[in-house]
Amino acid sequence: MRAPAGYGKIAVLEELREQLGISPDHVIYMGDGSSDLPVMMHVNHSDGLTIAVSETQMIARVAKRTVLSDNAVSFLVPVLEDVLHWDRARIRRTFDGHGLTLREWDKMRTDKLTIHEAPDSAEVAPAGPPQ
Repeated sequence: MRAPAGYGKIAVLEELREQLGISPDHVIYMGDGSSDLPVMMHVNHSDGLTIAVSETQMIARVAKRTVLSDNAVSFLVPVLEDVLHWDRARIRRTFDGHGLTLREWDKMRTDKLTIHEAPDSAEVAPAGPPQ
């Protein structure tokens, strides 16, 4: 199914959701670009699950989870964890049972910083411990 970018995707999502009788908090939405932002915000507002499948900053900031992998079934990991509340061992066993091995599974939250010295750094006193 094709949908127009942005808010057009919300209209299609809502139409499908109503046709299928799915409550808003049972929606799982995956996206990888800027046209997915309005839909992700809409789904997040309704307590659904949003998954970014891209390192794009704007999408990763809005999504509740981000998954980066070369394998398309990797999106199942946050679904199994967040929706079904499976632990890592059960997820690994399930993948293994289907002939898939999770070799690397790094959970991280990345702070990406760029720090430059202030032009008048000699005049600025270093921050001391809170008083």
